[in-house]
Amino acid sequence: MPDLSDTTRRRILYGGDYNPEQWPEETWPEDVRLMKAAGVNSVTLGVFSWSRLEPRPGVHDFAWLDRLMDLVHEAGIGVVLATPTASPPPWLGRLHPDTLPRDEDGRTEWWGGRQHFSHSSTVYRRHAAAITEALAARYADHPALTMWHINNEYCTYDHGDEAAARFRRWLRDRYGTLDALNTAWGTAFWSQGYGDWEEILPARRTHYLKNPAQVLDFRRFTSDMLLECFTAERDIVRRHTPHLPVTTNFMPLWSGQDAWRWAEEEDVVSVDLYPDPCDPSGAQHGALVQDMTRSQARGPWMLMEQAAGAVNWRDVNRPKPRGLHRLWSLQAVARGADAVCCFQWRQSRQGAEKFHSGMVSHAGEQGRTYQEVKQLGADLARIAPHVSGGAVAADVAVLHDWHSWWAGDQEARPSREVDYPDVLGAWHRALWQAGLTTDFARPDHDLTRYRLVVVPQLYALTDAAVDNLLAYVRGGGTLVCGFLTGVADQDDRVRPGAMDARLRELFGIRTLHEWWPLRPGESVACEGGLRGTLWSEELEPDGTADETVAYRGGELDGLPAVLRKGRAWYVSTLPEPEALRALLARVAGGAGVRPVLDGLPDGVEAVRRGGVLFLLNHGREPVTVGLPGTHHDLLTRTRTTGRITLDRYGVAVLKP
Repeated sequence: MPDLSDTTRRRILYGGDYNPEQWPEETWPEDVRLMKAAGVNSVTLGVFSWSRLEPRPGVHDFAWLDRLMDLVHEAGIGVVLATPTASPPPWLGRLHPDTLPRDEDGRTEWWGGRQHFSHSSTVYRRHAAAITEALAARYADHPALTMWHINNEYCTYDHGDEAAARFRRWLRDRYGTLDALNTAWGTAFWSQGYGDWEEILPARRTHYLKNPAQVLDFRRFTSDMLLECFTAERDIVRRHTPHLPVTTNFMPLWSGQDAWRWAEEEDVVSVDLYPDPCDPSGAQHGALVQDMTRSQARGPWMLMEQAAGAVNWRDVNRPKPRGLHRLWSLQAVARGADAVCCFQWRQSRQGAEKFHSGMVSHAGEQGRTYQEVKQLGADLARIAPHVSGGAVAADVAVLHDWHSWWAGDQEARPSREVDYPDVLGAWHRALWQAGLTTDFARPDHDLTRYRLVVVPQLYALTDAAVDNLLAYVRGGGTLVCGFLTGVADQDDRVRPGAMDARLRELFGIRTLHEWWPLRPGESVACEGGLRGTLWSEELEPDGTADETVAYRGGELDGLPAVLRKGRAWYVSTLPEPEALRALLARVAGGAGVRPVLDGLPDGVEAVRRGGVLFLLNHGREPVTVGLPGTHHDLLTRTRTTGRITLDRYGVAVLKP
């Protein structure tokens, strides 16, 4: 199948969503002039254009898009053409109200926003297929077309009647019989046993707590239904243009979509990334999403959306300080991106996102945003021949699984303070601060090429996943697991002993007596000055551990907070950030994993991509970094020996 390299051709794609239908056509030549001056080589068209392309059922208006496709092609700019199916026109909802989704209370989500479609609606799917077929047939041979972008940020839930019927069919396929479903869902509890398939509903509102296994399956079902919508449109455009890659954009760490499974159906994996410029952890959050997306893509990936300035959905929307947009864009390239794009090209004057930034802001051509956009375009053109298509090597894998997240992220758990993305972020941050580049992997992936595998938290694990972890350690790998791992099976059924027995043996635990979650602001002292937060556990070791770090004081005094048995580590609390960084750095060193560059100043990130070393200063003050030997900086076209100074938010892209 085609991939991103078929579009990049040793370049880095640069541009973003272009929504010219919001502007008079006289603006278009000016847009193209500014694009060329900024080094833009790719635009995404048509994402939210359905009502313009099909103003009435079956009546198409492609003339404006014809002119636009010709215009950008004449300027040497490629087009990622989107199917507009994320935002159906008002006539579809008016004529076919069954295409509108319903929430868990049965309330209809009306048109007037976006994403107002039922993934299960036969009528919606038919109309989505028809507009996709019309687009593909018309533009398959257009020389500007380089890639297809299906829909946009798939994120809808539907609890309506047609979704209920599809949910029942999905469950029949999964379980075969009602007896098997009743067993998987534990319906003996609270008299929930089902005697007829028609009795089963989506996870609608209940008087008290919902059945957690039902909620888990409804989340699986939702991801699968959205994926069916994607693959249906993908298959249409593939039939017309089998030589062009197809993508859709993920939202990072969105809980409604099993991105591991989705990535297998995409030619190009792409993501939208919007770290908060006011968040001190914004750079690390970006690195986490970039590492995860690269791992899903198994190589180069596409940054489909980011903001050149402020967004519009936070309580307070601050712009990026001077230089930060460039820094975060080059961080994405360092971690494997071969496309760096923004939402959107020109900032809107009307509509719900008129205060969401554009590459050309309300300040226009002379504004700081556009001037920085021009600089970034020149930077990307300089480095592209040296990095495009290059691999990012990692000896560490962080395990992440949507099904485990879905199972653990529900009501009536030991602590509402335990938030899976926060725990995942804390562990990745510790590795990032230790200078260790990481991949992400699913617990059933082949892990043998990694020296170190880190499991921040995997509440639910299949038997096959547990066997995979055991085989990895037996094969010589080093494993570190955080708390609440291996508690339940794939049906959210708690395993005997509250942790899989094979994992308890692996870590040297005889009995997990009790979980002791911590209140907000509470911590527990441990040996060696380590302090734990968020969680603790009453563990009885079996005497086989080679090393322990004990709790000090309180109910757990003297019991192990951390155990090591051979190459397997278990951490029963969330150490404070510096302690977690030190622990993982020590474990990594013992596994033979070294930082990309030793002795980095605080806030400086080093990443190797192919034969190129990226140095990124996330601090607001200049820093000097020591270097082994002589390097050529591709950005400044200068040579440096022994050390290099990075300005605030500065970047160096170095070749030996």
